[in-house]
Amino acid sequence: MRKKHILQRSIFEFYCEHESGQQLKSISAKLDAHPKILDLASEALISPKTKSTGRCGLSVDSTVRAALLKQMMGLTYNDLSFYLADSLSYRSFTRVENEPSSSSLQSCISKLDDETWEKINHLLLADAAQRRIEKGRMVRIDSTVTETNIHAPTDSSLLWDCVRVMVSQLTRVKGMLKLGCFDFCNHSRAAKKRMRNITYARGANKTKLYKELLHYTQQTKAYLALAISLTEHVQDVMFFPLLQLDAERLICLTEQVISQTERRVLQGKKVPHEEKVFSIFETHTDIVIKGARDIQYGHKLNLATGKSGLVLDVVIEQGNPADTARLRPMVERQLKIYGRVPRQIAVDGGYASIDNLEKVKAMGVKDAAFHKKRGLKIEDMVKSNWVYKKLRNFRAGVEGNISCLKRRYGLSRCTWRGLEKFKAYIWSSTVAYNLMLLARLETTG
Repeated sequence: MRKKHILQRSIFEFYCEHESGQQLKSISAKLDAHPKILDLASEALISPKTKSTGRCGLSVDSTVRAALLKQMMGLTYNDLSFYLADSLSYRSFTRVENEPSSSSLQSCISKLDDETWEKINHLLLADAAQRRIEKGRMVRIDSTVTETNIHAPTDSSLLWDCVRVMVSQLTRVKGMLKLGCFDFCNHSRAAKKRMRNITYARGANKTKLYKELLHYTQQTKAYLALAISLTEHVQDVMFFPLLQLDAERLICLTEQVISQTERRVLQGKKVPHEEKVFSIFETHTDIVIKGARDIQYGHKLNLATGKSGLVLDVVIEQGNPADTARLRPMVERQLKIYGRVPRQIAVDGGYASIDNLEKVKAMGVKDAAFHKKRGLKIEDMVKSNWVYKKLRNFRAGVEGNISCLKRRYGLSRCTWRGLEKFKAYIWSSTVAYNLMLLARLETTG
């Protein structure tokens, strides 16, 4: 059974004199000062039905610390496993008894969900408010995008993805069926050739190649549908139903990709974003277009940071909602976190509107400065020109917060799979960022 923490810690914990080592020591002390963090993590890591027998594995304390270290240092699971075996400072911080493998680290850390990390962040914010580091009275709000781990989607590349994955599924299904009862034609090479040629083709030739690629995709889909229907010829009865479910899901996605390609390429119709599939691997991916900038594929984030630079809140949006529609919900979330709305807010120009100004003022916000006025008067937003300039300059700091989160803490691109893991990745990076910032504020006085 997994333990909450190691009952008898080593007396040989060592942190090097380097700045990073001392920051890890400060973060370790902060985690020890908040035992409720382990209580929250235990709810996700220890099932009530788990029997108190068997090997213990990584403790809850070590799992949380390893997850934070991974995000703080931007490590892969392989790198994390190596550094825990090699670095004395890292071993002291994570308090691992043995040298965990990358797979065991991944299986433990992945169980910590986004709700757990969000609650941990609220505990840190409550502590920062009590110590007068961050009171949440001045808040700046902005949005950004974190990409999912996919290639840039095109109709041809999506069709090729469908074909190659279906061929892989067909090979597995064929191995579970009786010898000689099923066979199929592998169209993966032909589909790949058409996909590559489409990149350089123009006009009628491009349309012809798309029709051929669609033909190979439909034929492969028909093969897979036939293969999973041959239940009377199955040899491996135990695992075949799971393979059937995967194949049915893949067939459904392939039909969507075929449909959107035919509508867009052959019929010249415009397909709404909500009806599109951008990846057959990360199906939750949204398309996000911010102004005239490049198109991004992932999820839009709305962030709120405070005067200290701490991230007070993160909202992972579904779709691509307009910034103007998200200002009031972000202020309402501050009310839930602190029990009151901020006294002053500074937000990007994309949130600016007369309606938003009136709503946040009605909620109790004294000064609301928008980076772009968009027809709003300064005297309606804030008390004076001096206050407006101060808040406008204050808002610029959120760009630095976002840049640091993206460069150091991995918010530019999420490498974890699935929507739930995407959310957990975002929140774990946020907690790691806040803990490191608190440690720096303490070590620098």
